[in-house]
Formats: sequence, C-alpha cells, structure tokens
Amino acid sequence: MYLGLQFPLMSKCGKIARVLEGLQTAKESTHHMLSGCPGGAVTFLIVAKFCYGIKVELSPKNIIIIYCIAEYLEMTEELDEKNLLPEAESFFHKSILHSWKDCIVALQSFDPSLYHGESGHIVGKCTNALSTMICTDLSLFGWPMMLYGSLQSPGGSILWNGIRTGARIRSSQSDWWCEDISMLGIWIFKRLIKTMQERHVRTIIVTGALMHYAKKQLPGLARWEKKHGGRYLTSLNSSADVINHKVLIESIVDLLPQKKGKSYCRFLLGLLRFAVILKVNQSCKETLQRNIGMQLDLVTLDCLLIPNFLDSDNLYDTDCVEQIIHYFLDSQESSMGTFSPPSSDSTFTRSTSSLNRVTQLIDSYITEVAPDINLRPEKMLALLRALPKSLRSQYDGLYRALDVYLKLIIEGHPSLVEKDKMLLCSTIDFRKLSTATCVHASQNERLPHRIILQVLFFEQLQMQMALSQYLDAMDTDSVAAANSMAGNFLRRDGWVSLVRENRVLKVDLEALVSRVGSLEQDLAIIKQQIRQMA
Repeated sequence: MYLGLQFPLMSKCGKIARVLEGLQTAKESTHHMLSGCPGGAVTFLIVAKFCYGIKVELSPKNIIIIYCIAEYLEMTEELDEKNLLPEAESFFHKSILHSWKDCIVALQSFDPSLYHGESGHIVGKCTNALSTMICTDLSLFGWPMMLYGSLQSPGGSILWNGIRTGARIRSSQSDWWCEDISMLGIWIFKRLIKTMQERHVRTIIVTGALMHYAKKQLPGLARWEKKHGGRYLTSLNSSADVINHKVLIESIVDLLPQKKGKSYCRFLLGLLRFAVILKVNQSCKETLQRNIGMQLDLVTLDCLLIPNFLDSDNLYDTDCVEQIIHYFLDSQESSMGTFSPPSSDSTFTRSTSSLNRVTQLIDSYITEVAPDINLRPEKMLALLRALPKSLRSQYDGLYRALDVYLKLIIEGHPSLVEKDKMLLCSTIDFRKLSTATCVHASQNERLPHRIILQVLFFEQLQMQMALSQYLDAMDTDSVAAANSMAGNFLRRDGWVSLVRENRVLKVDLEALVSRVGSLEQDLAIIKQQIRQMA
C-alpha cells in the first residue's frame, strides 16, 4: 500500500525516485531527505496533486515557486513529456517574460525566505526582462500596473464612473516604472538594480529608482526632508522593524551610484539621519558621509542640522558633520591634483566658488549649534578648526559664531578659563576681518584682553598702510589718479562697509585732504608715545 501511493511521485519526480531506490529498509522515513523542498509542504501538495492527475493552474503568483520545486524534484520531460517542469517553463517564457505586469506580480509573490539555488536563474530572467522593458517603450509591454490603479480598464482605456471612455492613457515620464518596482521586496529589488547597472542603464535612471523605492519603503524619509521625520520613529516599535529597516538602508546605500545634485544630496542626508537613528554598520554610515562630503557645496543648512540620537546631551551630531567636512576636503585635494592645464582656470574658478559656499555653510552651521548649552569647548574648538585656515579668505562668519558661543554659553561653562578662551580665539585670523567686524572685536568685552590688544594693533597697521598709499597717490601730478587711488582704498578690505555704516561717503577732495592732515598729526603723536614707552 505504501509503495503504491508513492508510485505516481516516483514516475514524475526523478529526485524522489532516486531517494526511494537508495533506501534499504521501509522503516526509514523519506521526509528528511526532502526537508529543503522549496515552498515547503504547501507547494509540495500542489506537486502531489499534479502527479495524481489533478490539474494545476499556473499563474504569475505561483509560477516561480512551482518552477523552483519542479526543478528541485527533477520533474523533467525525460520522465514525462507533459511533466510539471516543461509546462512551468513554457508558461513562464510565453506568458510571464513578455508582460511587465506579470513579471512584477511573479517577483512580488516570491518569498526570499524560501530561496534556494534553483530559483536564482528564474528570478534573474525576470529581472533581465524588467530591465529590458525599462529601457524600451512601455507601450510594447502594457501600461504601468500601479500608476493608474482602478482608473484603467482591462482594455487599457481610462474609466470615468465605471464607464469605458475609449481614451488611452499616455505617460511622458521616464520613471513610469518606479512605482511598480517599489512594491518588490528588498532582495528582489537589489537584484533588479544590479541587473540594470550591469546593463549600463543611465545613472540618473538608477538613482531615481533608488530614491523612489527608499521613500516608499521608509515613509518618514520624505518627512525628514521637511523636518518632520521624528514622528516616523514612533512606528518602529519592535526590534524586527528596526532590523528590517537597517537591512533596507544598508542595502540601498550599497547600491548608491556616484552622483551629484541638490535633491540627491537632500536624499542622502535623509538616509544619514535614519542611519544614525538605527545605528547601521559603520561602513554604511561612512559611505553616506563620503557621498555627502563630495557635494557639500550643494547642502543647505537645515539639512545639515542632524539631531543627536546618541547618549551625548548635545542637541546636534557635530561629529557626523566633522566627518562630512573631512571627506569634502579629501575630495577637494583629489580634484586639485587632477587639474589639466587647458581647463585649470575654469576648474579653479569653480573650486573657489565651491569653497566659498562651503565656508559660509560651515560658519552658519557653527553659529546655529553654538547656543547649545551642552556643547563643550573642545567640541566647539574642533568645529572652529574643521576648515583649515589656508582655505579661508575672510573670518567674519567664524567670528560671529565664536561671539555667539561666548555670549550665550560662557555662563553655562563657569570652568571656561582664560586659556580656553585663548584657544578658541586662536582659530580666528583677525587680519582677515572686515573693518566693521574688526571694530566690533576691538570693543568686545567677552574676548580676552590680549586678543583685544592684538586687534587694535592690526587696526593701527591697516591705518598706517592706508595712509601711506593715499599720500603716495597725492604726490602724483594728477588729482584724478589720487581720487582713483582713494576709491580703491575705500573699496579694499571692507572699508566700504564701514563708510556706509557711518554715512560719511559724501566728502569732497578738500575735506579728505584736511582729514589726512589731521590723521598725520595723530600718527605723529602715536609714534612719539611709542618711542617714550620704548
């Protein structure tokens, strides 16, 4: 009775036939030999019904798993011309591979946890077919299945109140397929993206798919970009959710191409926020920081203000920003080393513009985080030193950030001694301050006295140099030349801003000469005092 029941399976399943032939005693059970059967008991029951003559309906939802188990059980045409494997293979090639919708449904219904080696090539055929369709006119394979939902009739026309209008759906978007593939699991999605990359699909297309998928699978990502992403954290209640999201982020980051753009950079910063929250592996975090650092000049201040989710009491994750700046400097060094002579001027101009934008961004960032009462002096010092002095042409922004820190934080740090203040102030090159900022610094009681004396000394040197240049111009025969030199003097080093603030721009040549005479007298008195002190 036992052998009789198994005969139909033996006649159609080569693997089962071999197992039974190798058994020496009927006392030993065979289910252990098939414990790795794809799909488990449910799918094996379908195979058993097929072997006993019950018709099996093949569909996009079950074709992959049936194909896999038929291949696993060796249900080939050598045993029976109408065996399950040739039927599944015929259905797959004729009905699935030529339909966008059926490929999506087949992949969507496949459970990666049931993955075995047998499913590798059939999944690969589906992803190859999809990547081909993505690069081809969608009208050849049917319209997107998810884009219009119930508004599309089976014939492809648009429905209005359930009535077929006859109007055809048209789509001019190049990313019509993104919504469809965003329904796939991450394992299948990774295979599809890698297939697209192997087929050299354009980077902009791959990037669009990754961004759409991430925002679909991480609903809080779009809200992070609008500074409301914190609400999404409440949905991550279980450890399983956290693990799944970590795997999702690490997988997406592993697929990220090298690309620049404002929206892409904002997307990367959103991913980085999630990566910090979920504590992804260090490699994933560094990859995001590196990609952001390479385009730091495109970052906006609101995106760079990454909240601190670690054990520290600081409001913002300054360590993360420091690392981003580090990668930016590395990218600048590498780009400077690859300048070619014909294009060096234009490249240098773009690089200078990029450096200026980054300098302003970092200065604004430090000013924003400076009021944090928990920001220790050593952290502030690291931020002030993040950009090397050689890259700075002026220090007004950095001085404002330091002044905010000293003004609002000094009371919260009673241990902030004169030595700490000197270290913080040593990051400022007071010779590169505008005149208005220099005047403010000379009257700033929060600065150490030695720094104020240093500022006053630099002011005196600037005045002496300015007077010397102006007097040299006055010695020329042409009054116009003198006026031109005076104009250059007023425009240089920020003097225009001082004159504009004091509203003393409207002076004629005679008044200016009179003022020069008065300044000469003051200079003589200062020199006399200096000699007496010496």
